[in-house]
Amino acid sequence: MTHSELILSNNLVNEFKTCTQLQYNGKLNIKSSKGSQWIFYYRLGRIVWATGGTHPFRRWRRQMAQNCPQIDVDKLQLRLQDVAIDYWDYRILEIFHKKQKIQREQIQSIAENTIAELLFDLAMQGNFASINCSRSQEVILEAPISFTSAEMSVKHMQDSWKVWSAAGLANFSPDLAPVLRRPEQLQQMVSPSVYKNFVNLINGKLTLRDLAVKMKQSVLPLTRSLLPYILKGIIELVEIPDMPLVVMEGNNNPITAQPKKSIAPLIACVDDSPQVCKMLEDIITSNGLRFIKIQDAVQALPILIQNKPDLIFLDLIMPVASGYEICTQLRRISAFANTPVIILTGSDGLLDRVRAKVVGSTDFITKPVVPDKVMSIIRKYLPAPSVSIDKSQANAGVYK
Repeated sequence: MTHSELILSNNLVNEFKTCTQLQYNGKLNIKSSKGSQWIFYYRLGRIVWATGGTHPFRRWRRQMAQNCPQIDVDKLQLRLQDVAIDYWDYRILEIFHKKQKIQREQIQSIAENTIAELLFDLAMQGNFASINCSRSQEVILEAPISFTSAEMSVKHMQDSWKVWSAAGLANFSPDLAPVLRRPEQLQQMVSPSVYKNFVNLINGKLTLRDLAVKMKQSVLPLTRSLLPYILKGIIELVEIPDMPLVVMEGNNNPITAQPKKSIAPLIACVDDSPQVCKMLEDIITSNGLRFIKIQDAVQALPILIQNKPDLIFLDLIMPVASGYEICTQLRRISAFANTPVIILTGSDGLLDRVRAKVVGSTDFITKPVVPDKVMSIIRKYLPAPSVSIDKSQANAGVYK
């Protein structure tokens, strides 16, 4: 599958269709092997809300800034209970509506934009990781304000992705933040006023989506305009944390509400064989780790740079670019200077071993891959994942 053809997998599209046909009430839970999660809330077969994704708080802040500018999000008096549930964002909107602080039309706009954004992110991840979905009726939103056609939303997402991909942006998530790396080089290329804007805005604190809202334009033309500078290394796109809301503990002390976050290490497999990728994925995800597969050697570097895996399994023999070449290029990038790179080889020849070491590989494993070998080498080079406590589940309160 090429990036320009990237759409939601057929089984997932069928799941959306089934929910519509059944006039389903409840949650559609979707998880990827990379650890991401999305939840779509259904009422009478239509999507009424969606949560999850990379930056739930940033997304809610953007939607409030665009649709409800009269409300200062940072001045809200929230308690831990208000952000402890998955649909905290929708619950706060409901309260605002009951108190007549926002109108139904504003919530409808926020809901449609939120669903569209999450579907786009779901499609983007769907090419690099397996997606699993399940239905649950433990939460049914009883009095939804917005009803969205899943079929229309999926169609809109597919159209949006095709345009994004055609612009050469398939490997760049709009949740990444641009940061200026070579200001001197930029200064020679643009006018003083443009340079000043770059310095002020391209500071690694705002994602592409945040920046688009701040500049009152669509994220597509904004990102497309930055692409030449990104490709030249003048601007780098980096991952940044969410922007949680401030909530009050029982003793009225302000704390920061953190979203639930996966801490499992991310393992990448670069191999043109679908069978090898599937075998590794089954082994790795069944042990609670996240997984990303890359079957196109040409796309390996940009995908690895975007996702920054904790350990990489790298096939030795692939068309166009060999494992030797990819490993050599990886070691020239500071972010991968110490990342364990495990060579996958079909032979156990001394020449392969020596050459693999010369290009900077950490270790090697012979095919066929088996669970014991794979997990042994992962445990050898990665520390056991730590466990974090989601503080938002620890206390309860009432929205004021």
